Amino acid sequence: MTKPFISYTITVLIRIIQLIRLIQLNSTITNDDINNLRKENTVIVIDYRDRRPIYEQIVERFQELILKDILEPDNQLPSVRNLAMELSINPNTIQRAYTQLEQEGYIYSVQGKGSFVSENDSLVLKKKEEILDEASKLAKIAKEYGIKKNKFISVIAGEFGEES
Repeated sequence: MTKPFISYTITVLIRIIQLIRLIQLNSTITNDDINNLRKENTVIVIDYRDRRPIYEQIVERFQELILKDILEPDNQLPSVRNLAMELSINPNTIQRAYTQLEQEGYIYSVQGKGSFVSENDSLVLKKKEEILDEASKLAKIAKEYGIKKNKFISVIAGEFGEES
């Protein structure tokens, strides 16, 4: 097993233990308790078998955390130095990822203070449009290969946990 995988596994186990303790101490778990656990679990895991550069993996993970509102607007990101030490990688790699995130509008920098999550409403809308475009392309491909509309819709509905 690789070091990042072991680190991630340990982090997940710690979160599970925290959740069990919450349940034992208090039979009712509030949304705040769950949100606090979610925010603590913003682990960036590097897959060294992935062919993509490390900075791209970091960018993708931060984009996911921001778009899913796990990292909320105006939350401060870890410093370049701290994240580099945590991931055991060169700080220049983190800086490159942060620069790309800033250029794409996911984060903004404040001189001497650090990097912060930008308002993400327009980013979420853009991502939804991208997903719908991909779905449209996939529907066209399915049609070309003779997949029936009802079958295609039932598969999509199944992914949403619905019956068609």
